[in-house]
Amino acid sequence: MTELWFAIAALMLAIYVVMDGFDFGAGALHLFVAKTDTERRQVLAAIGPYWDGNEVWLLALGGVLFVAFPPVLASGLSGFYFAIFLVLWTFILRGISLEFRSHVEADIWRSAWDFVFAGASTALPILFGAALGNLLRGLPLDRSGWFSLALFTDFTARSPVGILDWYTVSVGVFALVALAAHGALFLAWKTDGSVHERTHRASSKLYAAVALLLPLVSAGTNVVRPGFFGAVIARPLAIVAALVAAGGLTTVMLGLRRRAHLTAFLGSCLFLAGLLAATAAAVFPVMLRATGGEELSLTAYNSSAAASGLKIAIYWWLIGFPLAVIYFVTVFRLHRGKAVAAVGREGY
Repeated sequence: MTELWFAIAALMLAIYVVMDGFDFGAGALHLFVAKTDTERRQVLAAIGPYWDGNEVWLLALGGVLFVAFPPVLASGLSGFYFAIFLVLWTFILRGISLEFRSHVEADIWRSAWDFVFAGASTALPILFGAALGNLLRGLPLDRSGWFSLALFTDFTARSPVGILDWYTVSVGVFALVALAAHGALFLAWKTDGSVHERTHRASSKLYAAVALLLPLVSAGTNVVRPGFFGAVIARPLAIVAALVAAGGLTTVMLGLRRRAHLTAFLGSCLFLAGLLAATAAAVFPVMLRATGGEELSLTAYNSSAAASGLKIAIYWWLIGFPLAVIYFVTVFRLHRGKAVAAVGREGY
């Protein structure tokens, strides 16, 4: 049961990155791929039906950790206190910029909120990527399972570590590039005209950058977490997930070459999900790795809730998860086709 809940947590994380990732990427790019107010409203119309619902998957991940691995959630929320506040503020700024930009029909008003939206959408992938880098590198956990982190120390990724160092920043940059590419593919699929052409060109360049950065970040991971590559190779599930990621990246390239943007976007979904699944399989059962020694790490086994509680919770998850999937399938069906920019104060 513990292994199942670890897999569910990894699934929730992968779905969140895939779903909220495309509107992060679209937001980060929209000042570059949309030059006029009409074009920017077309970008916002493309992600408008989905962005708030996508964030539900982050809440679902938090719910899974609360139910199945409460010490991991408690330690993470406490240790990443400052970083979590940064994330909350960027979420708030992102939401209000979307909702407020069309309340006043003035160019300076809309441009200001567009800038806020782009900045918040750029910051979130970097913050989440740096957080993942911290989990892979390790945290200064004490014997009671708690830790605290400075924003940065000496950028060496050696103790005493901070939130930011050369490795965590590199993972944050990779996350930004990967999600920007993911968002560009989504916009290329959902838009037409000039925005479509610009996002097609942007997605080709960005995924070329992803293919270049991936081996560099992977090598960095093996440096800060020795044996990571060996764990991937030694575990069949990690190998399968890595092959899914490679297949997804190949699908992206083929889809872009044929201008089959839905195919390319689905390949991007597989790439991101496969990459996260391979990482989860390689680090299992460790959830919060301790820099002071593996015996201090919080794992799925020493942090899980009682078996009876996990068994009861799985029944509720089997009810809630299909309902969430049905909701998103319905939303995508209702808003199929190309996005159309709203007029005046209507929409975004």
